[in-house]
Amino acid sequence: MSRIGNKVIKIPAGVKVEVKDGVVAVEGKAKLALDVPARVSVNVAGDEVSVVRNDASRESNALQGLARSLINNMMIGVTAGFKKELTIIGVGYRAQVNGQKMTLNLGYSHPVEYQIPAGIKVSVADNTKVTIEGADKQLVGEVAATIRKFRKPEPYKGKGIRYNDERVVIKVGKSAGK
Repeated sequence: MSRIGNKVIKIPAGVKVEVKDGVVAVEGKAKLALDVPARVSVNVAGDEVSVVRNDASRESNALQGLARSLINNMMIGVTAGFKKELTIIGVGYRAQVNGQKMTLNLGYSHPVEYQIPAGIKVSVADNTKVTIEGADKQLVGEVAATIRKFRKPEPYKGKGIRYNDERVVIKVGKSAGK
């Protein structure tokens, strides 16, 4: 039995939820939509949203919890939004944003250019602190992971792009032997 899936979701003030043909649309500061799996159904009653299983199988149980979590994340996204912060560490490593394009100088022979997807706002402070904001939690995380992938932190000096809360273990280098 899914414990998370059975919890009802309170609809915050200023948020509109609509269920139509297996698609849940949530509208607040932004608009998000989710295709609900066929094994579960979503009911909106007053200021509450509930996710109900259509049968008693294990898959339905898992999908009920998944759908409930995704809808809850949509509610949070259209009210408060999601944010990830990255830090660029290394001499000469920097980032800048021009419109919907981000240019990163990461020690390669060429600058890395990244096209920022729609619905995501990227800002850079001090050329090394990158903040990614948006309403879609999955998209914010995916953009942060893609940017981090351009230059992962290396284990000897720690140079590269890392999450603000990430801890990089620095290895000891070679020592002069006799």
